[in-house]
Amino acid sequence: MARLLDALRLQIGLTGTKEGCGEGECGACSVLLNGELVNSCLTPLAHADGTDIVTIEGVASDEQLHVVQQAFIQCGGAQCGICTPGMVLAAMSLLARTPQPTEADIRAGLAGNLCRCTGYMRIFESVLEACRHLPPKL
Repeated sequence: MARLLDALRLQIGLTGTKEGCGEGECGACSVLLNGELVNSCLTPLAHADGTDIVTIEGVASDEQLHVVQQAFIQCGGAQCGICTPGMVLAAMSLLARTPQPTEADIRAGLAGNLCRCTGYMRIFESVLEACRHLPPKL
Protein backbone atom coordinates (compact mmCIF):
# COMPACT_ATOMS: atom_id res chain seq x y z
CA MET A 1 0.00 0.00 0.00
CA ALA A 2 2.87 2.36 -0.73
CA ARG A 3 1.79 5.77 -1.99
CA LEU A 4 2.59 6.94 -5.51
CA LEU A 5 4.05 10.11 -3.97
CA ASP A 6 6.62 8.13 -1.97
CA ALA A 7 7.64 6.04 -4.97
CA LEU A 8 8.10 9.14 -7.11
CA ARG A 9 10.12 11.04 -4.54
CA LEU A 10 12.03 8.36 -2.66
CA GLN A 11 12.47 5.51 -5.11
CA ILE A 12 12.69 7.33 -8.44
CA GLY A 13 14.07 10.66 -7.20
CA LEU A 14 11.45 12.91 -8.81
CA THR A 15 11.32 15.45 -6.02
CA GLY A 16 9.40 18.09 -7.94
CA THR A 17 6.20 16.51 -6.68
CA LYS A 18 5.80 17.91 -3.16
CA GLU A 19 4.12 16.60 -0.06
CA GLY A 20 2.09 19.30 1.61
CA CYS A 21 -0.71 17.93 3.74
CA GLY A 22 -0.60 14.19 3.01
CA GLU A 23 -4.40 14.20 3.03
CA GLY A 24 -5.31 15.24 -0.54
CA GLU A 25 -6.34 18.74 0.51
CA CYS A 26 -3.52 20.96 -0.79
CA GLY A 27 -2.67 19.69 -4.28
CA ALA A 28 1.11 20.02 -3.85
CA CYS A 29 1.45 16.34 -4.79
CA SER A 30 -0.67 16.57 -7.95
CA VAL A 31 0.41 14.51 -10.97
CA LEU A 32 -1.28 13.49 -14.20
CA LEU A 33 -2.23 9.82 -14.24
CA ASN A 34 -3.37 8.79 -17.73
CA GLY A 35 -4.07 12.48 -18.32
CA GLU A 36 -6.21 12.91 -15.19
CA LEU A 37 -5.13 15.13 -12.32
CA VAL A 38 -4.71 13.08 -9.11
CA ASN A 39 -3.28 13.58 -5.64
CA SER A 40 -0.32 11.23 -5.51
CA CYS A 41 -0.43 11.23 -1.69
CA LEU A 42 -3.80 9.42 -1.90
CA THR A 43 -2.98 7.16 -4.84
CA PRO A 44 -1.79 3.68 -3.95
CA LEU A 45 1.25 2.75 -6.01
CA ALA A 46 -0.54 -0.39 -7.19
CA HIS A 47 -3.19 1.79 -8.90
CA ALA A 48 -0.47 3.48 -10.96
CA ASP A 49 0.92 0.23 -12.36
CA GLY A 50 0.87 0.33 -16.16
CA THR A 51 -0.32 3.94 -16.33
CA ASP A 52 1.17 7.02 -17.95
CA ILE A 53 2.38 9.31 -15.15
CA VAL A 54 3.41 12.91 -15.75
CA THR A 55 5.13 14.82 -12.96
CA ILE A 56 6.43 18.38 -13.16
CA GLU A 57 9.75 16.94 -14.36
CA GLY A 58 8.02 15.63 -17.49
CA VAL A 59 6.25 18.84 -18.49
CA ALA A 60 9.04 20.59 -20.39
CA SER A 61 10.27 19.07 -23.63
CA ASP A 62 14.02 18.96 -23.99
CA GLU A 63 15.17 22.43 -22.91
CA GLN A 64 11.87 24.17 -23.80
CA LEU A 65 9.50 25.00 -20.95
CA HIS A 66 5.80 24.35 -21.45
CA VAL A 67 3.74 27.50 -22.09
CA VAL A 68 2.14 27.13 -18.65
CA GLN A 69 5.57 27.04 -16.98
CA GLN A 70 6.68 30.08 -18.98
CA ALA A 71 3.52 31.97 -18.01
CA PHE A 72 4.02 31.18 -14.31
CA ILE A 73 7.52 32.64 -14.51
CA GLN A 74 6.45 35.67 -16.56
CA CYS A 75 3.47 36.55 -14.35
CA GLY A 76 5.03 35.74 -10.98
CA GLY A 77 2.69 32.81 -10.35
CA ALA A 78 5.55 30.78 -8.87
CA GLN A 79 6.85 32.00 -5.56
CA CYS A 80 8.07 29.67 -2.80
CA GLY A 81 7.67 26.64 -5.06
CA ILE A 82 5.73 24.26 -2.82
CA CYS A 83 2.42 24.58 -4.69
CA THR A 84 3.87 25.44 -8.10
CA PRO A 85 4.31 21.91 -9.51
CA GLY A 86 0.74 20.98 -8.60
CA MET A 87 -0.61 24.31 -9.83
CA VAL A 88 1.16 23.91 -13.19
CA LEU A 89 -0.20 20.39 -13.64
CA ALA A 90 -3.70 21.49 -12.56
CA ALA A 91 -3.53 24.37 -15.07
CA MET A 92 -2.41 22.00 -17.81
CA SER A 93 -5.27 19.64 -16.97
CA LEU A 94 -7.74 22.53 -17.06
CA LEU A 95 -6.43 23.88 -20.37
CA ALA A 96 -6.57 20.42 -21.94
CA ARG A 97 -10.30 20.37 -21.19
CA THR A 98 -11.05 24.10 -21.54
CA PRO A 99 -8.52 25.90 -23.78
CA GLN A 100 -10.15 29.32 -23.28
CA PRO A 101 -11.30 29.28 -19.65
CA THR A 102 -13.12 32.07 -17.87
CA GLU A 103 -11.88 33.27 -14.51
CA ALA A 104 -14.59 31.11 -12.92
CA ASP A 105 -13.30 28.09 -14.89
CA ILE A 106 -9.77 28.79 -13.65
CA ARG A 107 -10.93 29.14 -10.04
CA ALA A 108 -12.81 25.83 -10.29
CA GLY A 109 -9.96 24.09 -12.14
CA LEU A 110 -7.37 25.07 -9.55
CA ALA A 111 -9.66 24.75 -6.50
CA GLY A 112 -7.90 21.62 -5.25
CA ASN A 113 -4.55 23.43 -5.01
CA LEU A 114 -3.68 25.71 -2.11
CA CYS A 115 -1.12 28.52 -2.16
CA ARG A 116 0.04 30.57 0.80
CA CYS A 117 2.26 33.04 -1.05
CA THR A 118 0.57 34.65 -4.04
CA GLY A 119 -3.02 35.33 -3.08
CA TYR A 120 -3.93 33.44 -6.28
CA MET A 121 -4.26 36.47 -8.58
CA ARG A 122 -0.81 35.96 -10.12
CA ILE A 123 -1.60 32.27 -10.57
CA PHE A 124 -4.90 33.08 -12.33
CA GLU A 125 -3.06 35.64 -14.49
CA SER A 126 -0.49 32.97 -15.34
CA VAL A 127 -3.18 30.62 -16.61
CA LEU A 128 -4.76 33.39 -18.69
CA GLU A 129 -1.33 34.26 -20.12
CA ALA A 130 -0.72 30.62 -21.00
CA CYS A 131 -4.03 30.61 -22.93
CA ARG A 132 -2.67 33.35 -25.20
CA HIS A 133 0.25 31.13 -26.19
CA LEU A 134 -1.36 27.72 -26.52
CA PRO A 135 -1.11 26.20 -29.97
CA PRO A 136 -4.48 26.04 -31.75
CA LYS A 137 -6.27 22.68 -31.57
CA LEU A 138 -6.79 20.92 -34.86
